[in-house]
Amino acid sequence: MTLRLRLADSGEAADLAAFLGRLVHYDRAAAVRLQGGGGALAVFGRPPSFEVLAIRTARLAEPVTLDLTVSAGELLESVDEAAGTAVVPAPVTGPPWAGVLPPRGGWQRIAGLPTADEMRTAVGVAVAEFRARDEALPAASRTRAERDRIGREIWSRTLGGTELPLRAVHAAQSLGFLRPVRAAAGTGTGSSEPGSVALLASGGWLRLSTPYGSVALRRPGGGLGALQVRPV
Repeated sequence: MTLRLRLADSGEAADLAAFLGRLVHYDRAAAVRLQGGGGALAVFGRPPSFEVLAIRTARLAEPVTLDLTVSAGELLESVDEAAGTAVVPAPVTGPPWAGVLPPRGGWQRIAGLPTADEMRTAVGVAVAEFRARDEALPAASRTRAERDRIGREIWSRTLGGTELPLRAVHAAQSLGFLRPVRAAAGTGTGSSEPGSVALLASGGWLRLSTPYGSVALRRPGGGLGALQVRPV
């Protein structure tokens, strides 16, 4: 039986489509895990190379209960932005990450996170450093392995006084989660709202939360923590 999701409005549908489009850009065979409960839908994805889980929520006009893994591309193709709807595709065999999700509760705010503007600047500086170091490599050393080594060195650096690796911030920016929050009409130009971006921790997990979505990852040496392990 076909399940048609009715999102709260066309804007929610457009934001969902944009998120799915970014995931498919990084991996044409990307899968997403969908969890629906009450008036919200949570969409989990794992873009390659960033080593994080990306989480996007969407408000629903009609409550729905579901928990399954589907093709991100097929879900994207079904989104009707004008109508504010999406058709849930047939389930697929979930990748390993889809069976282990961050905990739903117990999140505590962690101090020391730089501002959103400072994080965007840090990503830009890191990208420039990678390009400069890559261009400086002798031709014989310009291998995938050496480029990966440089990338791991740069993106594993932590932000401020936190455990959050720079790769998580890079992922958030690449997925459109770290863009400036626009002020309401008539209140001036767009700017980052105080408190709109936060670093949270729960058990062995960290989560960078923004108004547009979150990225979650395991803490270094954090153990299993309080995981959600469910059939997929």
